[in-house]
Amino acid sequence: MSDMNVGLHREPWNKGKLVGQKAPLKPKDIWAIRTRLQMQGRVRELAMSDLGIDSKLRGCDLVRLRVRDICHGDSVAPRAIVMQQKTHRPVQFEITAATRDAVGAWIRAARLKADAFVFPSRLHASPHLGTRQYARILRGWLGEIGLDPTAYGTHSIRRTKASLIYRRTKNLSAVQLLLGHTKLESTVRFLGIDVDDALEIAEQTEIDPWHDRFRGRTPRTAPGAKPALCGQKQPIAAGCQVHSKRSCQGPRASPLHGIGPSLKAKAMR
Repeated sequence: MSDMNVGLHREPWNKGKLVGQKAPLKPKDIWAIRTRLQMQGRVRELAMSDLGIDSKLRGCDLVRLRVRDICHGDSVAPRAIVMQQKTHRPVQFEITAATRDAVGAWIRAARLKADAFVFPSRLHASPHLGTRQYARILRGWLGEIGLDPTAYGTHSIRRTKASLIYRRTKNLSAVQLLLGHTKLESTVRFLGIDVDDALEIAEQTEIDPWHDRFRGRTPRTAPGAKPALCGQKQPIAAGCQVHSKRSCQGPRASPLHGIGPSLKAKAMR
């Protein structure tokens, strides 16, 4: 019996690997998935995709949703509130018009009752869809639109709309409430704000040695160009540290122009 247990033991795929957080999906990826599901008439998966993005729920909470949680009578409600399985705290989310249409079409097609799960399992042993099956369905979507399934996960669906809201509003408190986090630090780690902001600052910062070296000084005249006049209403020409704008009215014809008296005397020797 012990030999059988050893043979059935599987080593975790991420053991010894630095996996990190799964990236959120981009709007173009969401539209690609939605369009493909609509064209192929996959009503159940379309409702699952749209509701997962709008609700921003964890996978374990999404598959446990019941019809009564998101419906008022025969229509899908614009807002819903559920109890999170992980934190045992309520979280409220919105349901957009497109998602309401997709979920309503799935409920009518499957003839689901108020007490039924929104995404029932096709296996008799399980009353609702499992998180592993949800992850397999997501990998199928990603493969169909040409994305690497290993770079994304079910948390990518949860992070998609939350990351877009933060980028547009920079309101961490609002994102914290929408995700149902108890601490603001959890939202910061979840969104990867420190890393994303640091990379954004680094991308916008360019190293310009000439700008840093000659900051506040007028550049020297290019070879072959007409020399600039110090007396014009502009900063003194580069290198002219003796004459003022009013006293010096001529071009820099002499190579000794702008050199101090002591240095000029040494140069004339």
